[in-house]
Amino acid sequence: MKTVMQHINKQRISYIPLEKMTPEMIGEMERCAAVGTPRPESSAVRAHVPACFWFFANSWNDIFRNGVLEHAIKELCRVYVSRSVICEFCGNQRSIKGANEGLRETHYDDLVEFEKSSQYNERQKAALTLAEAIVWRLDTDDAFWARLHKHFSEPEIVELGCAIGLTYGQQSFLRLLNIDHHQVMAGTAASMAPGTETAEALAKLKVSPDYWAKRSTGDAASRKNAA
Repeated sequence: MKTVMQHINKQRISYIPLEKMTPEMIGEMERCAAVGTPRPESSAVRAHVPACFWFFANSWNDIFRNGVLEHAIKELCRVYVSRSVICEFCGNQRSIKGANEGLRETHYDDLVEFEKSSQYNERQKAALTLAEAIVWRLDTDDAFWARLHKHFSEPEIVELGCAIGLTYGQQSFLRLLNIDHHQVMAGTAASMAPGTETAEALAKLKVSPDYWAKRSTGDAASRKNAA
């Protein structure tokens, strides 16, 4: 079993060092280190192909951090995806802008069972149904779309769907790579979830029985079988 775990945890794609990046790419990396979401490690992986680096950086800025829909809604959907695909790298990040728009750590607690939770208002729950349908490939009906249209304009639905699709694709890829925080441009805690602000704290959290990824593994398996 020990040998298997070592095999699973091996990093699969290297980080491109800053000295091999253009000044513009370094500027984006510095933004990642200072503000996060994304943190520098995932950007250093995408830097193997500058077009991929800028595809994500520009799309993330235009669709996720900015756009026609309030950011906090998209942030909840981003972490819903993390809980579903069990991307620990992404799931251990929190958006600073989302916090400035009123999100608190308790808002992340019930994401997998959002319909039953009192943490979310009806607008947030409607957005999360779209994330749920995309991630779990659920069939939708008129009632589903009536609910979305009640709370969101068509441009907002389009942007939300694109943001969810972008993060779902990237998280599904990144979770395979076994990258982790505090490995590139280490020393900042920007956008890190509580209990993950340092490498030591993150390592301690990951062996805790209350670590979210351990709970989510069972939740995700149940949802996959039911989908």
